Amino acid sequence: MKKVAVFGKPGSGKSTLSKLLADKTGLPLYQLDSMLYTKDGAFVDRKEFDAKHEEVLKSDCWIMDGFGPIGAFYKRLEEADTLIYIDLPYITSYWFVTKRLLKSVFVKPEGWPDGSSAIKGTLASYKVLKLCPKFWNKEFSEKLQLMSAAKSVHIIKSVNELSRVEFL
Repeated sequence: MKKVAVFGKPGSGKSTLSKLLADKTGLPLYQLDSMLYTKDGAFVDRKEFDAKHEEVLKSDCWIMDGFGPIGAFYKRLEEADTLIYIDLPYITSYWFVTKRLLKSVFVKPEGWPDGSSAIKGTLASYKVLKLCPKFWNKEFSEKLQLMSAAKSVHIIKSVNELSRVEFL
């Protein structure tokens, strides 16, 4: 496990799991939201993001969590030796997004850029969750299964599995 891509729906625990993995393995962590957004919540210049993303992918080891632009996402899946797909039920993801908003009154959400708006981020997460079934579907799962011949693929389907990650 040297190049790890962690992905899934908003509010699925990607950033929390990625931080835990980084702490346990010593691999450098790159949280995609911090690469994609400025402190005020605006998108960084696409060329700037692509250059940073490519730089990380070419390095010897990394953990990267998030989705981002579709082309960058698939490139990350190709480069990674370990894929971790957090596929919690939608109701759980909606609850986690809401819980993250409530907690943000006291602490910055894990993986969020400093100074970003929890309200804007939450609304964006709800919008993305609504669109997720168009992407996180049977076709995507089949693509992931094909990749598992050459990579270590872990699919986490419950909060219980997420809390006792066994591949660490």
